[in-house]
Amino acid sequence: MPVFGLAALWNGSARAERVRELVEGLGALLPSPKPPGILVALREAEATLELKLEAPSYPRTALESLSQQVQQSGGTLVELWRLPKAVRDEFRTHSLTGPDTHELEDFEAAAIVLHGHLQQLAVREPVPEGPPSGPASVTIDFFAKGANAPAQPETAKEPEAPAPAQVEEEDQEGTRTYETFDTQRQGRRFAVKLEMEFRTELDFVREHATNISNGGLFVRTAHRPPVDSVVTVQVKLPNGERLQGDALVVHVVDDPYKGGVGLAFLNDEPTFAETLDRYLASLASTPAS
Repeated sequence: MPVFGLAALWNGSARAERVRELVEGLGALLPSPKPPGILVALREAEATLELKLEAPSYPRTALESLSQQVQQSGGTLVELWRLPKAVRDEFRTHSLTGPDTHELEDFEAAAIVLHGHLQQLAVREPVPEGPPSGPASVTIDFFAKGANAPAQPETAKEPEAPAPAQVEEEDQEGTRTYETFDTQRQGRRFAVKLEMEFRTELDFVREHATNISNGGLFVRTAHRPPVDSVVTVQVKLPNGERLQGDALVVHVVDDPYKGGVGLAFLNDEPTFAETLDRYLASLASTPAS
């Protein structure tokens, strides 16, 4: 079952009662009534909820509704699986670790913990209006434009590397400022020719990946599942290791010669990440021919 990592962040400007109602009702809103993981991290000026959502396909409608409701409650929703690994790891270090972190069994318990902390934040020193701190504004489309960029007509070009992402940092006085993460450097893509197989609900296809990064890969293929569909991929690496997991179709290029699909990895397991990192490190250390 594909797993979509999500996080929601709130600070002292959030509406605590609205947050509690929202989190208590997540079981009815999401296609997975009880996620395999619910984590709440409480920090000095913010609170973060992380969910690992199991769903057979990308729940676009549910996530759009959730994003809107989180925003209305004064928070920001982050689709963690969309972030390049380096940015995702930084996000977790910044917002999902610390001594006041709770692994919880259900949404009601998470709602109570969040509600209490946000009430405390609201009566402290006023915080600036706006989205919570941390890299919450980061949304990455691995194989096309930035997620907030206007849509452009499809071309026969293979997708370019992602644009730099904005991530907040905290200065010595506690004021949040923005700096740019070079996601093109951190999520470097390599031209490759890898044997791979992928499955949809109806089909089994063997193709070749033409480039790969720690976020996903591009497959030149005449078999093009629609955007937002989930496929199972198995990639055979030159050293004999295999990468296997679920991926989301995030980009489709319709061209008779250079067409194919961009796939974003959904697998966040340590073994998968370590295998991929080792392979990408070997590519990075190989001199260009």
